[in-house]
Amino acid sequence: MMTPDAISQFFSPKTIVIVGASQRENSLGQIILKNLLAGGVEAKNLSVVNPKYDKVFDTPCFAKVEDLPNIPDLAIIVSPAQTIPQLIDELGVKGVKSTVVISAGFSESKDNKGRRLQTELLAKAIKHNMRVIGPNCLGILSPVNRLNASFSHLMPKKGKIGVISQSGAMLTSIVDWACGRGIGFSHLVSMGDMADISFPEKLDFMSADKATDAILIYMESVHNARSFISAARAAARTKPVVVLKVGRSDEGRKAAASHTGALAGSDDVYEAAFNRCGLLRVNGMRELFYAAASLTAMKPVKSDRLAILTNGGGMGVLATDTLISEGGKLAKLSAETLRKLNQKLPVNWSHGNPIDIVGDAGPERYSDALQIIQEDEEVDAVLVLNCPT
Repeated sequence: MMTPDAISQFFSPKTIVIVGASQRENSLGQIILKNLLAGGVEAKNLSVVNPKYDKVFDTPCFAKVEDLPNIPDLAIIVSPAQTIPQLIDELGVKGVKSTVVISAGFSESKDNKGRRLQTELLAKAIKHNMRVIGPNCLGILSPVNRLNASFSHLMPKKGKIGVISQSGAMLTSIVDWACGRGIGFSHLVSMGDMADISFPEKLDFMSADKATDAILIYMESVHNARSFISAARAAARTKPVVVLKVGRSDEGRKAAASHTGALAGSDDVYEAAFNRCGLLRVNGMRELFYAAASLTAMKPVKSDRLAILTNGGGMGVLATDTLISEGGKLAKLSAETLRKLNQKLPVNWSHGNPIDIVGDAGPERYSDALQIIQEDEEVDAVLVLNCPT
């Protein structure tokens, strides 16, 4: 497995080559080249391989990989699928160790030719000790490094959330939604068909990455369950990991298989694995977006002791049942906190956790109670509920 330090080169390359880029309007290579320049990569650190041009938008263009004057830190390939195994071999001979294959036409095509090409691609990469993201992917974005090595039409702002997506379309949807709400990211990666690098390597990287405080995953399938569980468990110990796993139904699993060549297994097995690893599973894009918004706003908590502040006793009991059923803990309020609350609240408040401050509570009573609870070292987080009165 690739080490986090080694995989970081995908997100912070000093020199980049795009193999197959052209000046054809709206071609993938043209879009990616423009995105790299717009994101902040200096033109002197970019080069193109295409025998049809001398330059592509003032970027030096070479006829062959072997003609490149230096060894690029990162190669991005947008050439036709049938040419890619040979290009991987040429890049490997040149000394390139990190490659993103944007092109489609591999295992997702469901024919023997596509599967054979993917097998050849991987064999060439292994031969040269090269690691590959893709094929059939959107690319990678690293806002903290001002890198847009993708054909995403938007570049999100810097933030603390990392995103790993098996679908390029889902990744662009997340980016589009986040840009409209000012939510930022550290790194975003589209995994595609995962011929080589898959979820475990990316989880290991983002788990160790100091620029990432939380991780969002869009998943259709896992290739190596044991490695995934190990990486996911380690990541969840250090930061929140939220996963949207599709393919709950038979029809959904078939759709996933036709989309990225995924082998989506039983949903019950995935559910058990997520629970075992400590991942939070969400059931749709809206919940994933809510999770992103919440993770952007929240501060890391020390432990799992929750205080529940409410103006309705029944709602507090319901929240308590849900908390305990999900493996959480109800905080035990300190004697000092109880004393301070007694001074501020009506005599008929609940005198415990959940903290029921009675149905006629206004903003000032909520504010007073919340300030006192937040000062209690026995409380790691507070859930505030307000019932209409």
